Amino acid sequence: MTAPTLPPAPVPAPRAAAPPSAAAWPVRLLLDGDDDQAVHRAAYQWADPARGRITVDPTPHTTSPAYLALDVLRAMGRDGFLRPEAERMSTDPAWRAVTCWTLATDVYEVIVLRAHRLTTERLRRLAAWRADTGIRLTLLAHTPEQTDFQRLREHLTAAELVDTVTVRGTVAVLEAIGPAATRRRTGPPPRDHAHPLPALPRSSVAAFRADCWRRQNATDFAHTDGQYRAGYAAARTWLARTLLLQPTPPEVTEEADHPAEPTPFSLQETEDVRLFLARLTVSSPSAAHTVARVRGAQAGLLTRSVLLNVPDYLTSRAGPGITTVPLTPRTVHMITVRLPNPLRAAAVAALLFTGTDTSLLSMTQIGSVDEDGTTVAIDRDSRINIGEPPGPQHVYAVPPRARPLLRAAVEFRRRTPRTADNHGLFANCFGTTPRFEALIADAGLPIPALANGHSGDDWHTAARCWHLHTPTPPAPDVLPRFGELHP
Repeated sequence: MTAPTLPPAPVPAPRAAAPPSAAAWPVRLLLDGDDDQAVHRAAYQWADPARGRITVDPTPHTTSPAYLALDVLRAMGRDGFLRPEAERMSTDPAWRAVTCWTLATDVYEVIVLRAHRLTTERLRRLAAWRADTGIRLTLLAHTPEQTDFQRLREHLTAAELVDTVTVRGTVAVLEAIGPAATRRRTGPPPRDHAHPLPALPRSSVAAFRADCWRRQNATDFAHTDGQYRAGYAAARTWLARTLLLQPTPPEVTEEADHPAEPTPFSLQETEDVRLFLARLTVSSPSAAHTVARVRGAQAGLLTRSVLLNVPDYLTSRAGPGITTVPLTPRTVHMITVRLPNPLRAAAVAALLFTGTDTSLLSMTQIGSVDEDGTTVAIDRDSRINIGEPPGPQHVYAVPPRARPLLRAAVEFRRRTPRTADNHGLFANCFGTTPRFEALIADAGLPIPALANGHSGDDWHTAARCWHLHTPTPPAPDVLPRFGELHP
């Protein structure tokens, strides 16, 4: 007798901090006694990793739980381990990686093929994965004989997968799998394009915009000025939201013939402005875009009586927007496909979006990443100069596309036995030269920070700010465009 057809799985809302209970969705056991090719084809066509649905096809002729974890990672699109020289993961790290990627990328429904060949140990791993993440698990088995079905039930019971609902018959199984995914993306995303900017003048903030107007044609200036005005508006908005109260200027007597001295930013204000500069420039497609944005930000802060001083020649330094690579969909796709290990994927992403030296990144602690995965704060000074008063941290903004990678890495380290928040996040990634070279070879991406050769402070950590106690005329939040006449 054919069991009633199960309704399609509901699409859950984005996963909250705690995964939903696995008991909410019983395990579906689909029995395809005829081993119909249409069932396999339907299971493959149903999968859509970008929307949280994957189909796992276990490697034949192996019973290793580690191989099953690698099969799950391949179903997620992380198949870099297939390269002969790529790093291998043992059983426990491989399953930790599966759990962390599931939570970070919101995979919620899984179909496992050839379930009748799974050993008890492999089923136990699937049960633990389900309990940790709340996925809806479907097992597709081929058991033409009653004895085969009975043996499968015994294995499921031994693995504590007892809340199962069975569906028999080809037609019922096809209906339970559901329709094929539509608009499923195949292959890497297309390449991105940004309009290159010409060489920019080495002018101060007071003359930068006017010099660009004089030296560039109309098209180039339109692109340069767009970056400049974006930095200007962002600075005024950030200052209005972050620094609401200006410090009280020191008292000036009537006999004094000079205004009050500028007040330097406090420690917290300095870290805030560094984070703002990192967010402003982390996605800059070139160093010229970064210079235009920073000059605009300096002009915007001056309209609020704040003086921002940055290194004279930004392009000779390292840091966000100078030695970074924008994490476009194509770049993130290449990282995740080639590096199934969450720690290694996050380490390469951090090299690309911080643009800093590996000696600093190696000091990144698990607790350096905030809860939302939006910032990385590396406290280098207190780790080198023990006992001295704390100084401003090296703060970096995490671009949105890199946040799932950082969250997966943090989750991976916290699930590792004997781990604390003050332990290194990128353990075993930057420790030795051979291991680091293997990481770069596996990633297969150009990393500008490695070719820059600048070992000093990044440009945004060398920035300094002062409150100017001078009246300033009102200025618009968004700069107007230049008219037909020269400024």
